[in-house]
Order: sequence, then C-alpha cells, then structure tokens
Amino acid sequence: MKVAPLKSSFMLASILGFLITVIYTDRIGEDWAFALGFLFALMFVASMISMKEAPIETQLEMAPDLFKRYIKKPKKSVKKVSKKKAKKTKKKK
Repeated sequence: MKVAPLKSSFMLASILGFLITVIYTDRIGEDWAFALGFLFALMFVASMISMKEAPIETQLEMAPDLFKRYIKKPKKSVKKVSKKKAKKTKKKK
C-alpha cells in the first residue's frame, strides 16, 4: 500500500474541525454533527497513518526551507591583524 505524505496543516484542520463540530453540535443538528465529526476523525486517522508510514524524503521535499531556519550558519573567520597594523588604524581614526 502506498502512503502519500500529508502536510501538518491537514492534521491541524482535522483537529480544529472536530473540536468545532463537537462544540456546535446543538446549532448544526445531530445528523450533521455526526457526519462532520466522522469526516474529521477520518482525516485525523489519515494524517496519523501518513505520519507513520510515509517516507521522510518526500516529506522533506514538501518543505525544503523548513530546516534552513534552524541550521546555524558558520561564523566568518576573523583575520588576525598584527599589532602594528592595529596601531596604525587607531592612529588614523
């Protein structure tokens, strides 16, 4: 069975949709609440399966800039300046 990687926003939408459906059950009716709750529960199950089974390479391809924010850039090397040159630059200022 092939598993497609799903974005995290899909899981977020399923959780929020289920919670909103449960909260507003009285306003939308029990039939619609059951149907929407079932739909959002299936979405959540699908996102959990995708999170467990999908290959990590395809998930990384979906968000290429995700880890660039957290990888520290190497510091620029500082050239060592001789004491004579340092004194000359201080005198010029």
